[in-house]
Amino acid sequence: MTVLPTAKIRVILPPHLRTLAGAGREVTIEIAGQVTVRSVLDALETTFPMLTGTIRDHVTQERRPFLRFFACEEDLSHESPDTPLPEAVVSGKEPLLILGAIAGG
Repeated sequence: MTVLPTAKIRVILPPHLRTLAGAGREVTIEIAGQVTVRSVLDALETTFPMLTGTIRDHVTQERRPFLRFFACEEDLSHESPDTPLPEAVVSGKEPLLILGAIAGG
């Protein structure tokens, strides 16, 4: 039996998701295996089930239009959700940021 290595990933949530999850500004989640946006969101929704459907669509699993993902000062919002996250995020040195976009006229 092979045991996958786990990583403790820091995630910074926008205020509206913090309130919904009853969590602080930053949460730490454990990921077994490859660390991608998809694996982080899967773990986040498992840990905080009330966030299911708020970050990505229930059916398509696509990112909600007014949310963005950033890591190491790079916008990952349009990358494949299966692209591995930077080593600084995997090591816990840098967080994955989920930001709410601001729209207006």
